[in-house]
Amino acid sequence: MTGNSSFQEWLKQHSEQFESALGDMLDSAQTIPNRLHEAMRYAAQGGGKRVRPLLVYAAGQLGDAKPEMLDCAAVAIECIHAYSLVHDDLPCMDNDDLRRGRPTVHKAFDEATALLVGDALQTRAFEILALADDSAQLRLQMIAALAAASGSRGMAGGQAIDLDSVGKKLDLADLKHMHALKTGALLSCAAQMGGIAAHLNVSQMDSLRGYSEALGLTFQIVDDVLDATADSQTLGKTAGKDAANDKPTYVTLMGLDYAQKQAQTLQAQAIGHLEGFGSEADPLRELALLVVNRGK
Repeated sequence: MTGNSSFQEWLKQHSEQFESALGDMLDSAQTIPNRLHEAMRYAAQGGGKRVRPLLVYAAGQLGDAKPEMLDCAAVAIECIHAYSLVHDDLPCMDNDDLRRGRPTVHKAFDEATALLVGDALQTRAFEILALADDSAQLRLQMIAALAAASGSRGMAGGQAIDLDSVGKKLDLADLKHMHALKTGALLSCAAQMGGIAAHLNVSQMDSLRGYSEALGLTFQIVDDVLDATADSQTLGKTAGKDAANDKPTYVTLMGLDYAQKQAQTLQAQAIGHLEGFGSEADPLRELALLVVNRGK
């Protein structure tokens, strides 16, 4: 696959495939308890960049993954991501009223419902993987990878460090570590899950890990830049929250120019890890470009 038009076609096809799978794998709003299931769908189907599901699909085409397994992995990881956003927006965390251009779940419903939405989306993710139509070994590998990326040594741990760092001065190494957990772990897991489904060998998985870890850091740096430079309408969430909350970011620590240059450097590093793959890795290469260019 070459050329931007080919990637746009790939993007459209897999975005539609994902949204269809997501709708099918979430309980309907008519399922009791109705309000909880309505709120779960509101949280998960509210749009967004869908970078994590797309990484699953892109990595999955590096081998012989079952399309149905990729759907399950893509929906599972997006359920985890959606739950993290719902909890992140709560008054006890970042206290935000806007997400993806509309009221956050605790504003559209209530705080108790938002808390339960996060809990239920998290458990639904693992249920989807456990019941997927593939080998027990492959499903266990995916469950283990997603659990590790989501927990205290991954996303939740990064969020804990982030909350503890408000008003403090972190050095660059500490900032990188925080974001490797908070943002990078789940992005890296998305690519790994696609690789697991594709039955990649150890060397290929190492290349995929290098790509996704560099991409995860790139994603966070671009987020920091956009928070400092874009408006709320462009972001779909409240702009300037990091500065308002006195949070350490790449922009506040190293300056805007450094952050923008570092994002470009990391993008090149991510793509460099894919040298051992042929054109089948083009969607991964294009996704790296997409991450850096979003908001432009």
